[in-house]
Amino acid sequence: MNPWRGILGLPRRVWLLCGCTLVNRMGTMAFPLLTLYLVQGLGWAPRKAGTVLLGYGIGSLVSAPLAGLVADRVGHGRVLRVSLWGSGVLLMLLPLVKHPAGLLGLVVLWAALTQAFWPSSMALLAGLAGPGQRRAVFALHRAVSNLGMAVGPALGGVIAMVSFSWVFWTDGITTLVSAGLLTLFLFLEREVDRPPGRDQDGGSGAWRDPRLLSLLLGFLPVLLVFWQVGGILPLYVVRDLGCTTRFFGLIFTVNTLLIVALEVPLNVAMARCPHGRQLVLGSLLVAAGFGLVGLARGHGAILACAVIWTFGEMILFPTTADAVAALAPGHRRGEYMGLYSLAFAAASALGPWLGLTVYALAGPGPAWGACFLLGCVGAAALGRFRVEQDRARPSA
Repeated sequence: MNPWRGILGLPRRVWLLCGCTLVNRMGTMAFPLLTLYLVQGLGWAPRKAGTVLLGYGIGSLVSAPLAGLVADRVGHGRVLRVSLWGSGVLLMLLPLVKHPAGLLGLVVLWAALTQAFWPSSMALLAGLAGPGQRRAVFALHRAVSNLGMAVGPALGGVIAMVSFSWVFWTDGITTLVSAGLLTLFLFLEREVDRPPGRDQDGGSGAWRDPRLLSLLLGFLPVLLVFWQVGGILPLYVVRDLGCTTRFFGLIFTVNTLLIVALEVPLNVAMARCPHGRQLVLGSLLVAAGFGLVGLARGHGAILACAVIWTFGEMILFPTTADAVAALAPGHRRGEYMGLYSLAFAAASALGPWLGLTVYALAGPGPAWGACFLLGCVGAAALGRFRVEQDRARPSA
């Protein structure tokens, strides 16, 4: 059986929304180069630049749950449009602002608008696909996002050699193009843009759902391990093992190629496997992949570790998104996906800091060992998760 056949029957609207995401991600280059712009382009001290990055993190943390709540009331499509149009305009303005306070304010707002895209897009995708298709849909969405990210930062590095301003403007232009395509799509598919219908039982809020909270609390330790890609990993590979930055970039190339080629068919093939088993398997692969880095010495061994954790994330992330969608009442999908996005934002802010702190205090060996143990703790917690029946109801 051809595992790719599972996505051929996905609704046309899913493909259109994924196409808009692809256009947007192919132009994503401003954030990966933000630190270089502040330090090299504006001549700021690294500590001063760190304040702006902290502001970006705060904007993301605040936006993730709020965007989902708002989207449940006004419609996911409306939030998506505001997110793309607003962030596109701000990207065009950012190179024109040099004052630290003004730039910090724009970055916080830019982060909030950018982060608002994800809960609404995930909730909208969950509503467009049937329960049996959701893992394939989330895998497809991740695949096109990674495909776009394989282009955007690399292109941004070339553009930055000419002008940092054009890095932001190119990102802004592609964001506005994506916003235009999304606006056209929502105009042609008007029912998609309506606010979700209200279930008769009302449902409880995401913050009061113990199953969702236990799922995300088990997911968070594994996310903290995963975000060592921006924490311990570059320092260990380049400084401790003496590898080149070019080889470090190759790790992400391998990661992206595997995701684009295999994530969708892998999730289609495993669609009938219970959530709990997939969550445990994905978590253990992430734990093993990062934990084994501490024992790796050659290039081949490091790439093998990257392959292991990549298979872990390909299984874990779509399954977790599908589990959150299965728990969510139809009219609260945005709220539930907002908490899911909040877990990602919190882990991306805390993970590198925690990893580097352990690395500085105890050294690389204990740091990688702690990653393995933390991932196993998350796997043990996630192994208890079950979805007896799909609670999600179709939106209006």
